[in-house]
Amino acid sequence: MLNLIKFVPMSLLGALARLASYLAKWSNASIYRSICTNLMLVRPSMDKDERDRLAFTILQNQLASTLDSAKSWAMPPEWSIAQIKTVHNREILERGFANPKGLILVVPHIGTWEMMNAWLCGFGDLTIMYKPSGNPNLDRFILSGRERLSATLVPTDSTGVKAIFKTLKSGGFTVILPDHVPDKNGGEIVPFFGIPTMTGTLTTKLAQKTGCALVGLACIKGKDGFEIFCYDLTDPNLYDKNDIIATTALNNSMEMMINKHFAHYMWGYRRFKTTPFGENPYLLPFDDLHAQIKSYKIDKNKENP
Repeated sequence: MLNLIKFVPMSLLGALARLASYLAKWSNASIYRSICTNLMLVRPSMDKDERDRLAFTILQNQLASTLDSAKSWAMPPEWSIAQIKTVHNREILERGFANPKGLILVVPHIGTWEMMNAWLCGFGDLTIMYKPSGNPNLDRFILSGRERLSATLVPTDSTGVKAIFKTLKSGGFTVILPDHVPDKNGGEIVPFFGIPTMTGTLTTKLAQKTGCALVGLACIKGKDGFEIFCYDLTDPNLYDKNDIIATTALNNSMEMMINKHFAHYMWGYRRFKTTPFGENPYLLPFDDLHAQIKSYKIDKNKENP
């Protein structure tokens, strides 16, 4: 059934995403509430009406990216490659590939990152971590799409980490999405948009141990197709042996990339599950959360005049 999306034109997918966005906002769906909560956390001074407008734009972009990703899984790799119309600062990416110690492509959940995979495989053998969603039909659909690529899929466990380490040591490259909420033994609590947030250490530990290059990528849908943006991540703190220093630098790098494409970031993801506002701010009423955020920001400003 999911494969039928290959017959749906991109213009119709966009219309479906817009319709679904109106329905999600009207029903106050979980994804819309999560976006609003995240905006309140990272931009607490934003006016409510402005936040609502931005949340709706983000919702439309996220749903459109989801449908476009599904289309890319259903179509042959050549189709995805043909959708890439522009690559900004490509020389940054080429310098990364030239590093004999390997390359980690740092890909936060910005835009339609799945659209890049087939294109990236043109540079060599790509290693990608894959964690099943828990939905057997969806997992089969995604795996069938990714297995058509000349990429190696590895699990999100110690076996997968060893495989990526081996890839980097041989001068290869991998893609890591570093803004997932990790297990508590796989991360550190450091600021992300000013909010102390559990942040994974995998990217920085691999960088520190291998000396590989780090390049940030984002794939954004434009009027005539998709655009890839390349970012040079050269902060030496990314390679620091101190996990707090390194993950702080990683979050700073991601913030830089996200701010360039703020409305295309996946703000529907519940990134801030552990914060100074309790174990789960997504369960708090908006008024209570807003009051706590303002109080927290004021206290932090007093500590750091």
